[in-house]
Amino acid sequence: MSTDQIDRNHLKRNYIPVNLQLFAGGDDKTEKATPKRRQDARKKGQVLQSKEITSAFILLFMFAALRLLGGYMYNEIIFFIKKVLTEYVKMPDLYTVNGISKLFILSFVEFLKISGPILAVALITGLVAEYAQVGFLFTTENLGFKFSRINPLSGLKRIFSLRSVVELVKSIIKLAIVGYIAYSYIKSEADNLLTIMELDAIGVATYITSTVINIALRICIALVFIAAVDYIYQWYEYEKSLKMSKQEIKEEYKQTEGNPEIKSKIRQKQRQISMRRMLNDVPSADVVITNPTHYAVAIKYDSNISPAPKVIAKGQDYLAQRIKEIAKENRVEIVENKPLARSLYDSVEVGQEIPEEMYQAVAEILAFVYSIKNGA
Repeated sequence: MSTDQIDRNHLKRNYIPVNLQLFAGGDDKTEKATPKRRQDARKKGQVLQSKEITSAFILLFMFAALRLLGGYMYNEIIFFIKKVLTEYVKMPDLYTVNGISKLFILSFVEFLKISGPILAVALITGLVAEYAQVGFLFTTENLGFKFSRINPLSGLKRIFSLRSVVELVKSIIKLAIVGYIAYSYIKSEADNLLTIMELDAIGVATYITSTVINIALRICIALVFIAAVDYIYQWYEYEKSLKMSKQEIKEEYKQTEGNPEIKSKIRQKQRQISMRRMLNDVPSADVVITNPTHYAVAIKYDSNISPAPKVIAKGQDYLAQRIKEIAKENRVEIVENKPLARSLYDSVEVGQEIPEEMYQAVAEILAFVYSIKNGA
C-alpha cells in the first residue's frame, strides 16, 4: 500500500463533519435599525429613555425650589401654628366630629398652600424631562398580560443579566458619591458645628435646614452628571436592541415593498398582456413599415378618431417578425423603409400619434397603400 493511500485512509478515519453555515453569521444582528423597525418599536413602547435623568432633574429642581421658597414656607408654617394656637383651639365644637372635620380640612388646605409650589415644580420637571426624551407617546402594548413577567426562569435571567449587574454597579457608585459629598461638606462645616450650641431653637433649625439643602443640591448636581452617563449607556443598549440581521432587513423589504420576485412576475405578466393586446391590433393596421428584418411598426389612420396616424404596434427582432407574420395573414400591406421604421420605433410609443416632422413620409406611404388597395 502506498503512502498516499495510507494518508487518505487516515483522513477518512479521523474525518469530523463540520457545518460551515455555523461560521456564516447570517443571523447576526449587525445592521442598524431601519426607520420602520424604529417606528414599530416606538408603537410597542420601546423608546430611548433614562429614568436617572428624570429623577435627577426632579430632585435638583425640588431642592432649588426649597432654597428659593424656604422663607415663604417658613412664614406659612409659623402663621398656621399661631392660628391653631390662638383661633382654632377656641372653636366651640373643636372636640366634636364636625369640629375635627373642619380642622382637618383647614389643615389640608394649608398643607397644599405650603407644599403646592414644590409639588408643582416636581410635576412640571418630570413631564418636561420625559417629553424631552420620548416626546408624546400613548401605547397600551405594555398593559397586556405576558407570561414572561411571572415566569420564574425569566425572572432569574433578569436578575443575573448584564443589565442587572450594570444597575448594581450604578447604585453602588451613586451611593459612594452621595456619601462622599455629604461627608466632605459636613467635614468643611466642622468648625461651624461647634457654634450651634450658642444659637436658639430657630437658629439651629435654620442652620440644619440650610446645611441639608446645600448638601442635597450638590448631590443632585452630581446625579445629573451620572444621569448623562447613564443616558449614553441607555442609548447604546437601545441601539443594540434594535439592530437587525441582513435576513430581517430583506424580510422587512419584502413586507413593505413587496417580494421582488413576485413584482418581477407581475411586470412580466403585464408585458405579456400588453404585447398580446398590441398584436391583436395589428390586423386593423393600414400599413406595417419595416427595417426589413430588425424593426416593424404598424400604422393606423382614422380621421374620425385622431387627426394624425397612430402607432398601434411595434417590435424588434422576434416581435418584428411576429408583427409581419400577422400582417401577412390579415393582408396588411408591408412597406420597407429603413430610416422611417427606425425613427418611428425610437421616438413614438404604442398608442401615440406620429410627430409632425414625420407626416410627409408617412403620408406618402399611406397614399401608396391606399392606391394599391383601390387598384385591387
